[in-house]
Amino acid sequence: MTAALSGPAFSVRDIPFSTYGSWFDLSPVVAEKTYAEDLHLVSHQNGMHAVLRLTPLDPATADRTPTRVEATPGLLRWHADSGHIDLAYESPDTVRLRGSGVGIGVHAAAHSLTPFSGTYFFHDSAADAHVFTSYETGRRYRVTVLSGTLAGTTGSQALGAGDRGLTVTGGAEGTWELAIEELDTSRPPYTSLADFDEVVESARDSFAAFLDAVAPWRSPATPAAELAAYVVWSATVRPTGLVTRPAVLMSKHWMDKVWSWDHCFNSLALAPGCPELALDQFALPFDHQDESGALPDSVTHSEVLYNFVKPPIHGWAHAHLRRRLPRPPGGEQLAQTYDRLKRWTDFWLTARRAPGAPLPHYQHGNDSGWDNATTFDPERVVVTADLSAFLILQMRELAYLAAELGEAGEALRWTDAAAETQTALLDQLWTGDRFVTRSVATGDTWSSDCLLDLMPVVLGEHLPAEIGSALADRVKAHLTPHGLATELPTSPHYLADGYWRGPIWAPATVLVEDGLRRAGHHRLADDISARFRALCETHGFAENFDALTGTGLRDRAYTWTASSYLLLAEAHAHRGGR
Repeated sequence: MTAALSGPAFSVRDIPFSTYGSWFDLSPVVAEKTYAEDLHLVSHQNGMHAVLRLTPLDPATADRTPTRVEATPGLLRWHADSGHIDLAYESPDTVRLRGSGVGIGVHAAAHSLTPFSGTYFFHDSAADAHVFTSYETGRRYRVTVLSGTLAGTTGSQALGAGDRGLTVTGGAEGTWELAIEELDTSRPPYTSLADFDEVVESARDSFAAFLDAVAPWRSPATPAAELAAYVVWSATVRPTGLVTRPAVLMSKHWMDKVWSWDHCFNSLALAPGCPELALDQFALPFDHQDESGALPDSVTHSEVLYNFVKPPIHGWAHAHLRRRLPRPPGGEQLAQTYDRLKRWTDFWLTARRAPGAPLPHYQHGNDSGWDNATTFDPERVVVTADLSAFLILQMRELAYLAAELGEAGEALRWTDAAAETQTALLDQLWTGDRFVTRSVATGDTWSSDCLLDLMPVVLGEHLPAEIGSALADRVKAHLTPHGLATELPTSPHYLADGYWRGPIWAPATVLVEDGLRRAGHHRLADDISARFRALCETHGFAENFDALTGTGLRDRAYTWTASSYLLLAEAHAHRGGR
């Protein structure tokens, strides 16, 4: 019996094939911007590491045979002239493979084995299976042949350089089946609990349930909703190592971390249908908040980085999150959030304010999330308008939370602090027609052609109307047929693939669209939403996009892009599609 492909099809060159909870995927992407000829099992424990190479083989010659790969959420298939190979996840740490008319080679991706790197290969007689042990991931990968013929092995127990792996071909009926498990040290021998078609059906049902939860509003008017949901679902990993909760990685390509502002967009997209998972996304970086109140730059399986921070959009995000949850957070949860947001805000008001300065500053473009934006070209240690705007919203959210917790004095204190910060922002950085950036060292100011300078539009209804309108007019100049360019295309510093010096990014789009809409600029907000949604529907969910052509750039399976599409598509659907 052949399992049928169903669901949204995608290219594994763009989107890894994986499942909810798994720390590995199947993909030809084996490192940053590096594509292999064959699909690999790629683990994200201890970093991104290609562990096993999966090679379709001609059963007569044992040579590599050309194939065409198709993928849908529950099933990956290699098509060859002589037959096919199917692969499906039985569980987050186990995949099942079945072949007909085509053999398979399962080999270590690393050619060399040293005392500190590479993959060791041997036959485990206790489990009657072959095992690859990886120095890079610190895990074992056990291959159990369930049916067919073990045609040969190479490099068993070998040290040094050499090929290591096994070849499986069809038995009397020309078919074979095997299981590959990712495990720690040991577990009982693999036993099959379901036949292959049942495994496929279970995987499909799992994704379908997730899809119905996060995008029940989908329709032909939101044609990328299913694939967006798959990108988020398949990039979710179970708690392991330093990842304290179920976590949506930014990607299961090389951007396989949780950065401390990216997570907010995933949290918001998940909130109505998967509230517990949404709350986990919001909370995860706060689990690693340091003594100063700072959040880490990023968190992944085996490292937490503190050398930079990320912008304090968390008050903005939490205000939306609590409204999107099906049930409002309880008192204990609000108290914890209040404490964490308070410490995060105090970090900016103490560690990031120069003596006597009313406004906080960044120490590098990385702190803003807009790493190489032209705003930071003259200097990096600077006071920018976007930072103060985010903190104003965060202080307003703290005032709300304090009032909910019965702390009237604290609520008034945060309300006053927000007002004072906004007054200082307008006095010091607003020139009458634009916001400028100020050097912490010299006090010099400058402006740029970067969309970052316009991000105070996120203040929405809190901005004076004339300032909101001036910002809206400047935002229009950044709008290309595909969306908001992060650098004006007419700027001498514009670069098509310049990271934050031109390409379209999802977070900037969502933040600007929300601020404009709250300020009453609905037509412009609608236009920005429509262009970004069309961009994703045409070019997928890349890390960023060429602002003039729409082409996806960098990592091609980025979850905050998928979540931003889901947020904008849902809002569009609820507005009746107008």
